[in-house]
Amino acid sequence: MAREQIAPTKSNLIKVKERLATAIEGYDLLEQKREILVMELMQTVESVKILERDLYKKIETAYPALKKMLLVMGREKAERLSMNSRQRVELREKRVMIAGMNLPSLEVKLSDLELTYSPANSFAECDETVVEFYELLKTLTELAAVRTIAWRLAREVRKTQRRVNALEKQVIPTARETKAFIESSLEERERESFFSSKLLKRKAGKG
Repeated sequence: MAREQIAPTKSNLIKVKERLATAIEGYDLLEQKREILVMELMQTVESVKILERDLYKKIETAYPALKKMLLVMGREKAERLSMNSRQRVELREKRVMIAGMNLPSLEVKLSDLELTYSPANSFAECDETVVEFYELLKTLTELAAVRTIAWRLAREVRKTQRRVNALEKQVIPTARETKAFIESSLEERERESFFSSKLLKRKAGKG
């Protein structure tokens, strides 16, 4: 690992020691942050998996209900009724506190279910299908929100890992190498000064 190209002086040694101490402290804090983020990410990914399983189950229920409704009502009438059964979905960004960080997330609001068509013009199969797809849409919106958090966390984990790697593999080794070089240079200089002093005293004694 290459060291810093600085003069081996006592003042520079103090500066390098301070930088090294700061880098080590920063590394420890970032490593703790990374571990917390990874745990949060794993929990969020597990939530995504649970919601995905729930979504697939609702798909397996909703689409057979739709098929049954089409058989009973016919496609044309079903399409006319579907035009009168709409849900309002609101999307907006919100902030969530995770691992001490204020992360951007997605808030999805789904309006309450309203059967706006006339019961006289529908069948029980129609109501069942509308309810099934409403529940499907609710789960889908929840999944979108949780996936957004998972994506943000994964990005923070990658960013923190890059900073940890930079400190571990570049900043700290460079500071240690520079510190060792300066200490070695200062010790060598002290030895030279000591021997020079002894030599001068010896010469003075002979004179």
